[in-house]
Amino acid sequence: MYKNELDNHIRNKTMANSFVFFGESDFLIDMYTKMLTSIENANILTYYHTEYNFQSAKAHLSQASLFGDRNILIIKTEKKVPKKELDIILTLCEKNSDNIFVYAYYGSDYKTYNNKKAFSKFQTMSVRFYHPKEYEVLNILTNLAQEKNVKIDKYTLTHLLHIHHNDIALCANEIEKFTIFDKEITTKDVDNLVFGLHEVNLDTFIQKLLDKKDFKEDIHQILERGEDEIRILSSITSYITQLYMFNIYIRINGAPNAIEILGYNPPKHIVQEKAQQAIKIKPQTYYTLHQLLLDAELKMKSASVDKEAILFATLIRLQKLL
Repeated sequence: MYKNELDNHIRNKTMANSFVFFGESDFLIDMYTKMLTSIENANILTYYHTEYNFQSAKAHLSQASLFGDRNILIIKTEKKVPKKELDIILTLCEKNSDNIFVYAYYGSDYKTYNNKKAFSKFQTMSVRFYHPKEYEVLNILTNLAQEKNVKIDKYTLTHLLHIHHNDIALCANEIEKFTIFDKEITTKDVDNLVFGLHEVNLDTFIQKLLDKKDFKEDIHQILERGEDEIRILSSITSYITQLYMFNIYIRINGAPNAIEILGYNPPKHIVQEKAQQAIKIKPQTYYTLHQLLLDAELKMKSASVDKEAILFATLIRLQKLL
């Protein structure tokens, strides 16, 4: 089913007690997982990524509820739970209506779940979450702001979304930060308070640079904004280092795993972009690029040098090496 169908079941209080969530939007998967499992005094067991253990998961749903509380099992993972084990867990939910199970699958290989027959013998609600459209994002953020007692209008929220390139998770984090202010948040406040405004633009510039597109106008704007030449080089070096980590991981394992590579889980489209970009560059080229950037940074740290000239020469040379 889709998000709107699940919303109807939630409104009508006709939900099942087991759910399989998957799709393009990690934010919505997280949001609905939290919504459906936030039950007071529940006995909750949550597995994150590689922590999942079938025997203890089964035991959790099989045990008698403590003091009449409900047993809730949550599995958050990019790795699929084996079909036989998943069927047993769902069966345990069917046998006890007090149990609640949410399987939040963040992997991209969800074709088998996106099928009406996949869980046809269970009452399970399997839901695919697409990236929400802008009006949906605005509604979600508006509701979140109201819950957090943050005074902010839709125009300002739209401005925040543009800063964060429509990344709903980043915008939700910013709203959380705004809770400390006992006043209405304006677009000026957003510009002054939102850390990452320059970071996002810098990432966009680096992507354009690595795609061998004309970067001159972009770099001029970044420098006029007050960015330091050494910091720009450091950001490029850091970005390329991440790509190299993706490149190595993909060559060894065949597919990227952001948690293992970066230690956190960015939006899927970011992971896909970095993976595609990473594999285009040969391993030896990564070494040459790092050497170029580090040498340039060292030159900039010398006295009485034209940092801007070194920066431009380095970026031109970098594109030739790609």
